[in-house]
Amino acid sequence: DVQLVESGGGSAQVGGSLRLSCAVSGDTVSSNCMGWFRQAPGKEREGVAAIDSDGSTKYADSVKGRFTISRDNAKNTVYLQMISLKPEDTAVYYCVRDLNGMFPPEANAWGQGTQVTVS
Repeated sequence: DVQLVESGGGSAQVGGSLRLSCAVSGDTVSSNCMGWFRQAPGKEREGVAAIDSDGSTKYADSVKGRFTISRDNAKNTVYLQMISLKPEDTAVYYCVRDLNGMFPPEANAWGQGTQVTVS
């Protein structure tokens, strides 16, 4: 079975940056569509970013120009680089394997989540 393990969350100041990592086992990131969701308390889950098997990327309007999704095929890891962080970016961030390349992703595998707090 595929396993997705996120890391890199934590606290950041407004305007700061964080990089989230998602280490994948049991599948290959380069042959899949991968993505990130986030969920803040009391809010609906939001698709944040996705990267297709061909390397093309998609982003939610709320993070365009500030977040960058990428992958390292050799490490079988997906990243989410976040800059110019805002308090509204505070959420639990989940790495997902995307079923079909749509956006927001239609996830068929989830990580456990990592907390990001911006203040």
